[in-house]
Amino acid sequence: MARTISSFTMRHTVIANARAGTVLEAGADAFRKRLEAAFAACGSQAEIRLVPPRDLDDALSLAIEADDAVPVIAGGDGTINRVLPVLIQAGKPVGILPMGTVNVLGRDLGLYGTLEEQVKALCGGAPVEMDVGRVNDRMFHSISGMGFFSLMAREREQARRRFPFSRAVAFAFAATRSILFTRPIAVDLLVGNEHVMVQADAVLVTVNQFDGPDWRRGALDGGLFEVHVLNAGGLYSRAKAALSIASGSWRTAKNLVSFTGSAVTLTRRDKRRGHVTFDGEVERRSGTQSYSLLPRALKVIAARPAGAE
Repeated sequence: MARTISSFTMRHTVIANARAGTVLEAGADAFRKRLEAAFAACGSQAEIRLVPPRDLDDALSLAIEADDAVPVIAGGDGTINRVLPVLIQAGKPVGILPMGTVNVLGRDLGLYGTLEEQVKALCGGAPVEMDVGRVNDRMFHSISGMGFFSLMAREREQARRRFPFSRAVAFAFAATRSILFTRPIAVDLLVGNEHVMVQADAVLVTVNQFDGPDWRRGALDGGLFEVHVLNAGGLYSRAKAALSIASGSWRTAKNLVSFTGSAVTLTRRDKRRGHVTFDGEVERRSGTQSYSLLPRALKVIAARPAGAE
């Protein structure tokens, strides 16, 4: 029996990045209908607004201001990064539907699987508070870094446009170019009171710690950074690093060293501008990068753990 409008008990307003890979692959109309059907199956009437990246802030702000529906932002880690100021100022939980390549934050919130499975988890989810990282004047929700990992982020975006038919091919292409063209960087690293000088292929800073081999955080409000340094080791070392990332065995890499602290300072000793990544978004920056935490600054909706009421 078809569900009627009067039978809906929830309402959601979904602001979706019209340039997200999931939308482009399915087509705008097909994606909208599939998403509406997924929410309807969970007892929610959803309004789907597909907007270009430049209009995401305004569209999300309007959705948050309305009191008759739960606001949802749909997109990859980079999309969530772009709207962080709006999310932090929201004053109420906002739903997230991950539609990117990596979806670090989506996995941490328990939102994975098919689009229908993600919507079901979101509709039955619960509000959580999470820490946000800040680098000078720039915020990020999960990962920031320089060197190999930032080059991977840049190459991945270019590869996705070049190979839209296969994420696996895009990843392999991006990894190959990153392995070949990464150059070691000399970095002064201050984590808490620990000061080290390193020659590294990559430095990665995460908001809270990844648990085990998976790129997944058990706690989003732990109040600390974890810093991973991939010591310089040449092509072979970078190739092993890329393989360990893909296989989930990166925690056991011999040339990877990790630190934890509530504040981090990174300074390139060559004083040159370099690429720094923020949740997959890449910028060229110079000078000292000072990392600080905004404790529990973000309210989002996470899937309830299995068995939770």
